Formats: sequence, structure tokens, C-alpha cells
Amino acid sequence: MRDGAYVYIVRCADGSYYIGITRTSLDIRIAQHNAGVFPGYTFTRRPVELVYSQWFESITDAIENERKLKRWSRAKKEALIRDDLAQLQQLAQRRSPHSSKQPETPSSS
Repeated sequence: MRDGAYVYIVRCADGSYYIGITRTSLDIRIAQHNAGVFPGYTFTRRPVELVYSQWFESITDAIENERKLKRWSRAKKEALIRDDLAQLQQLAQRRSPHSSKQPETPSSS
């Protein structure tokens, strides 16, 4: 058995994205989602369509990348799906300071 895994993104019928990993072939995994084999997120959002995949030689690398992608904004996920590296880099830059780092405004008394 291979040690690695695919990270994949599917677009659900409602337009949302689901990110997962699999050690099986992508064709099998997408067929499982569409057949309703998994009672999770995609079950009520079928059919799904594979829009992105990447092979990782190590299952731990695949899991790490899956977790990273799940934290990304929708815009970043869509730039990755389009393979728009320039847009992805632009979206990766923080646009404004973190809200907890904002200077406090003096209260009026």
C-alpha cells in the first residue's frame, strides 16, 4: 500500500466546497461521495464534482495540508482551484491589522 494520500476539493451541488483526503483513487472517492456512502457534509449536497487534487508522498503531509486548506477563505480556495498563483499570493497577505491589535479609542466622559 502507498504511504501517501491525495488532498482533494469537491464543489458540492449547493456551491460550497468540501476538502478531504484519500489513499484510494480519486475516481473511487468521488463516486463514494456521490453514492452517499459518507453520512457527513457532502451527503445532502450531492452531486459533488472534483475541482482540485494534489498527491502527497506522506499521509502526515496530506493531513497537514488538508487542515491548512480548511482554514483558507473561499477566495483563496478558488484561486488555488484556478491555479492563479498571483491571486493566491495577494490573498495571502494580511490586509489589515488583527482586530485585537487595533489601538484603543479614548472613551468620551
